[in-house]
Amino acid sequence: MSVPSLRVTVAARRIDPLAPSPPGVYADHLVRVVRASPCGDGGPPPPVVRTEHFTLRRRGRRVELSHSLRPEQLDNDLAGLLAEELFAPGWLCGSDVFERVFTGVVRSCVDEPLPAWTTFYGNTLARIRESWQAPEPADHSSIAGFAPVYHHALDLVTTGTVLDLGSCFGFLPLLFAEEAGYTVIASDLAGGTMRLLGAVARMRSLRLDTLVCDAARVPLPDRSVDTVTVIHVLEHLDPGHGEAVVREALRLARKRVVVAVPYEDEPTAAYGHVRCYDEEQLAELGRRAGHRFSVGSHHGGWLVIDPG
Repeated sequence: MSVPSLRVTVAARRIDPLAPSPPGVYADHLVRVVRASPCGDGGPPPPVVRTEHFTLRRRGRRVELSHSLRPEQLDNDLAGLLAEELFAPGWLCGSDVFERVFTGVVRSCVDEPLPAWTTFYGNTLARIRESWQAPEPADHSSIAGFAPVYHHALDLVTTGTVLDLGSCFGFLPLLFAEEAGYTVIASDLAGGTMRLLGAVARMRSLRLDTLVCDAARVPLPDRSVDTVTVIHVLEHLDPGHGEAVVREALRLARKRVVVAVPYEDEPTAAYGHVRCYDEEQLAELGRRAGHRFSVGSHHGGWLVIDPG
């Protein structure tokens, strides 16, 4: 018997991660997420499913999720928890629902928008650095999975001006900004996420600029930065769009373009992946670039192009 999934057929709207909301609650047109009280988790209707960390209900056309996560548990491993307990089994589906539920858990875990997100970012960055020191990654840890990717990116990028394309939450730009010698620009199509990243950087007293743009159309002059990073972006794009992003990165970079992708058997739909790459496909991207390049493997695939 197949597992029923909750898909809400409402037109997508942009997520505002800093929108006001009552304490312990996040709600938009698609989802409602609440922090469960010690005495209960929201009452009727009966749950669709209870997992270790979440209780899922349906109220009319809206998905409702309750949780009991504490502020010290709030970090990017939330992505793995949601994927493992709700999306991989099929109880929920769709990248838009995933992003909204993720936002809702963060926002409902700590009262007030910016304190919630600064808690999330602070915990995540601290645990990335802890993972760099750990001999073995923790099981089912999104942070442990990405930590070596970020570390390798830092190793491949020399000091100077760095533009990160498709930054999403912007953990890598923040890690660059914490190091001496880097001037950092983060970019993403999601204006709300870039506004959030800028606010978090200011709270952490870090110098970091943000741009809202398509990674294939960046409003900067030719050869305006030393290095462009494209880290776990191309798997979210169709082949034509992905190739346009690499061409744009080459237009902008004076010295180096660093591309990283996961190696997957199937695209992970919950994370918005639409295609898979292998070593030969990365090499073909490098050959078409027309510059010196190398392809390697380190917790996924890497393409490094040196137009300089």
